Amino acid sequence: MNQVGFHPEARQEFWESIRYYEAQQAGLARHFVHSVRAAVNRINQFPELATEIDPGVRQYRIQRFPYGLIYRSRADHLQVIAVMHLHRKPGYWRERLK
Repeated sequence: MNQVGFHPEARQEFWESIRYYEAQQAGLARHFVHSVRAAVNRINQFPELATEIDPGVRQYRIQRFPYGLIYRSRADHLQVIAVMHLHRKPGYWRERLK
């Protein structure tokens, strides 16, 4: 398995989503975190499993939630570029590839 790193803005999106779900219903944030961790583990095991949406960039859908992990695989690690809500602003994360 590779190391997994989060782009700083992806980490911020993750935390904002956790806060949102915790405000919606007690315990829902815990389920969101579990689903994200499961997705990270899955893409770490099988980096080419998800759909390629840009050259070298893939999107993996998070179970039970309208989110996807946008990531790219490097020689020694995976980089999560965005924890993206699937119904908002598609493609906003492309500026993070630079």
